[in-house]
Amino acid sequence: MEIFEECSVINDLLQANDGTEARNRLIRLLDQHGREGIPYSPLVNHLIRESGLFPYLDPDTSSWQDRFIFESFKVDIGQEVPVTLHSEQSLVLKHLLDGDNLAISAPTSFGKSLIIDAYIAIKKPKNVLILVPTIALTDETRRRLSKKFSAEYKIVTTSEVELGEKNIIIFPQERAIHYCDKLEQLDLLVVDEFYKASQAFDKERSPALLKAMLKLGEKAAQKYYLAPNIDELNDNPFTKGMTFLRMDFNTVFLEKHEEYKDINKDVQKKNAALLRILGKHETKSLIYAGTYSGVDSVTTLLIDNIDKEDSVLLSDFSVWLAANYHPNWKLTNLVKRSVGIHTGQLHRSLSQIQVRLFEEEKGGLQTLVSTSSIIEGVNTSAENVIVWSNKKGHLKLDDFTYRNIIGRGGRMFKHFVGNIFILEEPPSPADTQLELTFPDELLADVDDEKYKQELTKEQLAKLLHYKEEMAQIMGQESFKRLQNEGALISSDTELIATIAHAIKKDPKLVRGLATLYAPSNDYWVWILCKVLKLVPGEWDAAHTKFAEFVKALSSNWSLSIPELLDQLSEQDVTIDEFFKMERNATFKLTALLNDINVIQKEIAPEHKVDISPFIAKLSKAFLPSCVIELEEYGLPRMLAKRIHASDLINFEDEKLDLHSAIALLRELKPQILAKTEGLDNFDRYVLDYFYEGIATQ
Repeated sequence: MEIFEECSVINDLLQANDGTEARNRLIRLLDQHGREGIPYSPLVNHLIRESGLFPYLDPDTSSWQDRFIFESFKVDIGQEVPVTLHSEQSLVLKHLLDGDNLAISAPTSFGKSLIIDAYIAIKKPKNVLILVPTIALTDETRRRLSKKFSAEYKIVTTSEVELGEKNIIIFPQERAIHYCDKLEQLDLLVVDEFYKASQAFDKERSPALLKAMLKLGEKAAQKYYLAPNIDELNDNPFTKGMTFLRMDFNTVFLEKHEEYKDINKDVQKKNAALLRILGKHETKSLIYAGTYSGVDSVTTLLIDNIDKEDSVLLSDFSVWLAANYHPNWKLTNLVKRSVGIHTGQLHRSLSQIQVRLFEEEKGGLQTLVSTSSIIEGVNTSAENVIVWSNKKGHLKLDDFTYRNIIGRGGRMFKHFVGNIFILEEPPSPADTQLELTFPDELLADVDDEKYKQELTKEQLAKLLHYKEEMAQIMGQESFKRLQNEGALISSDTELIATIAHAIKKDPKLVRGLATLYAPSNDYWVWILCKVLKLVPGEWDAAHTKFAEFVKALSSNWSLSIPELLDQLSEQDVTIDEFFKMERNATFKLTALLNDINVIQKEIAPEHKVDISPFIAKLSKAFLPSCVIELEEYGLPRMLAKRIHASDLINFEDEKLDLHSAIALLRELKPQILAKTEGLDNFDRYVLDYFYEGIATQ
């Protein structure tokens, strides 16, 4: 009787056009059916149909009309069995198949990615480029699409790879910019999490993403931009001519527990609440800790208060971390308690391994403690989301990011209801208008004639001054050529002008660069410190410490990470700093050195200095090209080193590109598993995961 009464309430809500509340109540009812093992009645199935949640229909207990809907909304998504879409997914797919350019805002649980798979399977485009915010999402997207389309498409994820006949290209924005000239035409440009193009949401990534959207948008026949929780989109040149669809359609229900009201900013009460929640629930939990120091506080609390788990897999993982990273590292101790860490600084393969362990049904990680990397770096979710902090870095959490975090609670077909435990006061609800404008950091790449209307008077003046200044320093012709070739990575006029002035004034700077390709690295520290001073606040470390790190990193292929940390002990480099500095060296320092190299060759050609070989090595963290690329595919460098040392594959062979290496790894799988020296149980677990990701259809 209770179920019938609830069905009656849901039906009344549907009749009154209150679809959101009807869906929320229906999802909770389905959760009850699941927990109590009650089969869906024809009435429940009918309400599922009426609310548009077609994938949840049970064809075995449906009326023929509802069964017809279940079958009618099935689409090919590139796998053996077609999948039923919900009503709003179907609407978006119809728009795309009709050739519309779409910018959509929809909740995390909406299933936006499934629409891309259906579009590729049905329309069979020649070239699709998917822009993702992080390397971790690159690999996750690659794994998903490889399983479905690798027989028909070349899946490209690194900029060294040449295009095939038909291609699905998956890049973070920086990589896409370098690849742009190789692309003549795109059938579809997908930008995932396109809200990051706004300075308000991601100051660091915004200029590069806007640059990629501008350049690639010109080559794309059709565009599909995705984001969560946006209410309005301003008129702007980046989404001009696109239809904005706001889809407020949830497929799971979020049950909020406002613990902060009892905690009332009392740290001890907050700690006790966290331990109580984790102790009470045997299901998976994501803890949003806000900042690196927040992650540190939470993990210290858990190490002190949670017993070690009796899991062979996690025990093996702990031993593996001690041997390959550091025995006294917090994560080494933490995983024994079934807790992992997810931040943007970790090695990519290490983040991937932990997400894989988190998704294991038994014996894996129960809890992941994270910064905002969990909402932008990976598509995982959990039954419980614990909002430990209301900060994002130094700032207070905004409503947009907060909704994005709690949107990780629940998952279609797994958890109808996500439990959200809020331990600090959440931000006030607010509408999010996405403002996309030209930031100053993009000015060097902007055609001021074409985008005159979109630039402010100050920006136009700044751009004019920059062009005059650069023409004066290096000559009009040289400057024009550099602009046309797109040889500079930075689009920041101030930085480029600073580099040009430094090279013009200081001949020692150019001569010093030549030491970067000398046989010995003894003189690197001096010149690197000089270079680092050009962008003083960027390096998260003192200049000498960072330069010493780069010098030590040059032994990355011959030494293990524990050995490198020993070498860096005088500089007090911790394992966490190691990750951060390697990231800064391979991205930020590489970009800076590239622009210095390009400019000095124009201004001071008489010195005949070219540090591009050094830049290429630094961008790969001084590892062979294939090794760093394979790490993105889930093969950690320490395993590549062992395979190389066992004479099974020569990773130092410069002719070995990524796709050839993958083909060799597939072909030699039995020998690699049998003959690689010193493989332990966890190495084999990691290799299984890696091989799963490169399996052909």
